[in-house]
Amino acid sequence: MRIMGLKALLLTACLSLAALVAEAATWNSRVTGSDLQCRVRTAANPLTDAKGRNMTVVYLENLACEKIGQNPVETDVQWLLDQGYQVVEVDYAGHPAAKSPDINMDIIAINDALSGGSFGGATNCSDHRSYILFEGYRLARDLSYYKDDPTVYNYPGGYTEGDSLYMDVAYPANASRPVPVVLSFSYSNSWHGNEHRRLFLGYTLAMFDDSFLEGAPAVGIAWAMADHPKYCDWGNGKPVGGANKDYSSFEVNPDAARKVKSAVRTLRGRAGGLGLSGQVGIYGFSRGSDAGSMAVGDKYVADFEQAGLYQGLSSAVQVAALGSGVFDFTEIYQDNTSGDERLETLCPKAWGELRTNRDKWEYQSSVYLVETQASAPVIFFYNHSDAQYYQAQIARFQRRLKAKGIEYGEITDYASGHAVPMDTASLAAMYRFFDKHLQPSPDQSADLPGSAKPVAQSGVLAVPFDLRVVSSTRDEITCSFSLSAPAEVEFSAYDITGHLLLGSHRTLGAGVQTVKFNTTAMRWPQGVYLLRLTAPGGTQVQRFTIR
Repeated sequence: MRIMGLKALLLTACLSLAALVAEAATWNSRVTGSDLQCRVRTAANPLTDAKGRNMTVVYLENLACEKIGQNPVETDVQWLLDQGYQVVEVDYAGHPAAKSPDINMDIIAINDALSGGSFGGATNCSDHRSYILFEGYRLARDLSYYKDDPTVYNYPGGYTEGDSLYMDVAYPANASRPVPVVLSFSYSNSWHGNEHRRLFLGYTLAMFDDSFLEGAPAVGIAWAMADHPKYCDWGNGKPVGGANKDYSSFEVNPDAARKVKSAVRTLRGRAGGLGLSGQVGIYGFSRGSDAGSMAVGDKYVADFEQAGLYQGLSSAVQVAALGSGVFDFTEIYQDNTSGDERLETLCPKAWGELRTNRDKWEYQSSVYLVETQASAPVIFFYNHSDAQYYQAQIARFQRRLKAKGIEYGEITDYASGHAVPMDTASLAAMYRFFDKHLQPSPDQSADLPGSAKPVAQSGVLAVPFDLRVVSSTRDEITCSFSLSAPAEVEFSAYDITGHLLLGSHRTLGAGVQTVKFNTTAMRWPQGVYLLRLTAPGGTQVQRFTIR
């Protein structure tokens, strides 16, 4: 009996090993101009999508860029296999061109192949649950970032409880240093019965040859893709008080802004466990640009902020790249030749005529959330051959940023029509813009000289919210905020490079607080600064300017 049991055990082990046998193949790389070795490895318990296709990770190895995740490659690949992914290892053998932005050319080609169901010897690949990861990275899949309101968008009409919205995060495992993250909102919808379509290649990355997000790890930036805020079948939203298809071409606030800000806070709240620094950038194109632009402005709207997850954290972002989108609904054209005919019809139907309901129209527009210089810098990208109203919308956003003294840039005519940058020069410019503004997080201040001691945690959380810098001069800084309970709190101020300039502790009561700091002796120069407030239960960061 013991011998038979041992044989059965060995047979089971052999079958498990056989399931993980690697199959070799080659793939011709655009970057190296040569055939690269590929190895397909199948998990013992494969993950499949709703159609039974293999969830696949294409794992790029031996690159010429910094490897931030410090695990051995085999450790991370085995982790992916243990999760159930089909893994295709692609070996670049240290080729000097295997770095940003050239590597994006291969990302484009790989996604095009995956959208057809096969790559590098792997077959039956999912067209919406497949990923490209750099060595050292892992995948946190299906992180909930918001629970939807069933009275607004969910479909069909029988819903009584909303779905959760999710995001996928590619993060460095065992990171050598915390990294910032760039967040994008899918321009492909998910909905009940068709869940998790945020990376549907046929309408996102492969359709538009969009590689900025998945190429970000080559410049030291993690990435996240979130479900689009309008979580329903296209054209089947059901806004309260509106006809079924009123919002078939756009989303509505406070619903959309709540979700966007909750997604940013979720990334910040999960940062410590994912090797992230807490710094967040936004990347948006088309409908994803409409959504992402909601995170750019610094204006505090309680209806937007007091919903969703991690409400004690800041929803501010540090930088954004926005493609063609709609940012100011009050500026839509009143003719039938600019490309926004649906908006011209549906916006008045949903909100009433502009001349008598301007506040409601502005409430839907991300431009009006840009209130001070604390808003995020933006690099815009578009083609002049795209629809006229997209160009007008970007010009409107640029005027707003300029009026508030906020940096912006643009990349134009890199392709034709409604498209994203895919050439190396444009991608390099966008990555440089992000690198400039994604500085080390103030949350890493414990490593800075002169850092104040951490705030002690207690059994009672004093979650801080609504932090505002009321006034700021060379002599005095005044801020206001609220605490949910009495606590000892920490204040820290930094310049825009993350250098600590001020550290202070105060013991304060619950409720609305106003605190002043005398800075006469510090002689701070003109510029943009960051004020951080930390209390047991949360942290908020606010930009301010000294002129």
